[in-house]
Amino acid sequence: MTDIIRLLDELGPLLLARRLELGLSKKELAQRAGKVREVIYRLERGEDVTLSSLMAVLGALGLAMRLEKAGLPTLQEVAARFRLDEDDEDAA
Repeated sequence: MTDIIRLLDELGPLLLARRLELGLSKKELAQRAGKVREVIYRLERGEDVTLSSLMAVLGALGLAMRLEKAGLPTLQEVAARFRLDEDDEDAA
């Protein structure tokens, strides 16, 4: 997995896919990470969690975080993200 994540909600689907790839339930992953199941729900929904929780879950999934100088999201990335938000509101 070499995806570059620039927005928090992009992380959730990648973590979900890895959890499913490993055949783990949310409860099993939470136990491996030493966290409560709510942390897994929040991460997979792209919501805020503490850095220590993120690092514990990444470790339990056999993943690591690498920091690179990347700059801000591109205009296209931001526009696509806000289009998604508007589409969600239209569906409600």
